[in-house]
Amino acid sequence: SKSDPGGWRSRFGRTEVIDNTLNPDFVRKFVLDYYFEEKQNLRFDGLTVVFLGAQDFLGQAFVALGEVIGSQRGRLERPLTGVPGKRCGTILLLAEELSNCRDIVTMQLCANKLDKKDFFGKSDPFLVFYRSNEDGTFTICHKTEVVKNTLNPVWQPFTIPVRALCNGDYDRTVKIDVYDWDRDGSHDFIGEFATSYRELSRAQSQFTVYEVLNPRKKCKKKKYVNSGTVTLLSFSVESEFTFVDYIRGGTQLNFTVAIDFTASNGLPSQPTSLHYASPYQLSAYALALKAVGEIIQDYDSDKLFPAYGFGAKVPPDGKISHQFPLNNNVENPSCAGIEGVLESYLQSLRTVQLYGPTNFAPVINQVAGTAAQVTDGSQYHVLLIITDGVISDMLQTKEAIVTASSLPMSIIIVGVGPAEFEAMEELDGDEVRLSSRGRYAERDIVQFVPFRDYVDDSGNQVLSMARLAKDVLAEIPEQLLSYMKTRDIKPHQADPE
Repeated sequence: SKSDPGGWRSRFGRTEVIDNTLNPDFVRKFVLDYYFEEKQNLRFDGLTVVFLGAQDFLGQAFVALGEVIGSQRGRLERPLTGVPGKRCGTILLLAEELSNCRDIVTMQLCANKLDKKDFFGKSDPFLVFYRSNEDGTFTICHKTEVVKNTLNPVWQPFTIPVRALCNGDYDRTVKIDVYDWDRDGSHDFIGEFATSYRELSRAQSQFTVYEVLNPRKKCKKKKYVNSGTVTLLSFSVESEFTFVDYIRGGTQLNFTVAIDFTASNGLPSQPTSLHYASPYQLSAYALALKAVGEIIQDYDSDKLFPAYGFGAKVPPDGKISHQFPLNNNVENPSCAGIEGVLESYLQSLRTVQLYGPTNFAPVINQVAGTAAQVTDGSQYHVLLIITDGVISDMLQTKEAIVTASSLPMSIIIVGVGPAEFEAMEELDGDEVRLSSRGRYAERDIVQFVPFRDYVDDSGNQVLSMARLAKDVLAEIPEQLLSYMKTRDIKPHQADPE
């Protein structure tokens, strides 16, 4: 867990479960951003799975990230505490700075004539990969699956970042152990071999065969040759692109705003209204719009933002609309910059009648229609919906989001006011993937936050809105990357400066 001034945050991550051992060597790594100028407190909780997923507490350790990084060779050992009257063991933490290498390797291996280890049957082989560290030690970085009852296993292809395999040092030793899996966790060592990323990469043009050697057998038996061979069948490298790669390659973020004009917000002229703006303070709607929009506008070259209202009766005939342009221009609903959106929003408050119901689907479908016109990765759409209440068209909204999840777009929902927003959490889809009529969303494209969580008691609006913007925009880069990856869209190479 990571901490902030308000206490411990929710769990940052967890390792895999390793069966039946008191000395686990965990494979899963955690990547943290390190800031020299901040105190980054970490808490590690040790748990054991006892029965049907139930867990027992083994102890915990508290440490600052800077302590690990500042310790000798980036290795810090701490006792686990928290169980009265009991020695809980120790935890060994290792920190290593990641290189900027973003390549991803996919490889496949097989073995031939491995040593037989099981009394009944053959062996159940698996491979364990270790990256060598600068101090000469080794860190586990990958385990293959177990292939049952064979001396000639063919393992499934697997993918691993180059930085995990060798930290970007192509000549760094990669050690690979071959084991025979045992149910009780006491896996039998078959043998080992060593290689490097550079040597592995030569398999792109030829098969590479490694002898599996068992040092103990080699010492004891004069006629010992090997304990089998492992062959690298395939090896390919792909670059892992980042959000910045796409932005630098010319991808534009197109920002659209939709604002709730339903009557439940209260009369805009009354101080109790969520739309009320005093001479000294913007409304919650305007604050949320500015906080998010002023960051996104930096990624949109023309700074023109379509802006809509929903849930109001609009002039001249007083019909209810759920996607009326704030600038009153049906042909061109775009406003110039965030200030232009704010100006049109305030003007609409003076000309429309707040009414209802609260329907999201029309404006989501409107933006989805625009997003569907260009799907080559050059345009990505972000829809900001600011609302005060319960959705009236939940079924249609879920259907619209599921359809939009296959398009280059994301949806941010900011809930203002005191209402309960359980339905918004369902749309967010962080815990359970959103579905509609048997169809599941292809990607999680919705991020919801309640505005009230960011109202600072100290009255520091700047800090509050900075936190709001940070949280609602946090998922946009990953959502953009997930779209690009599922469509195999690579960023355009930026023109040289």
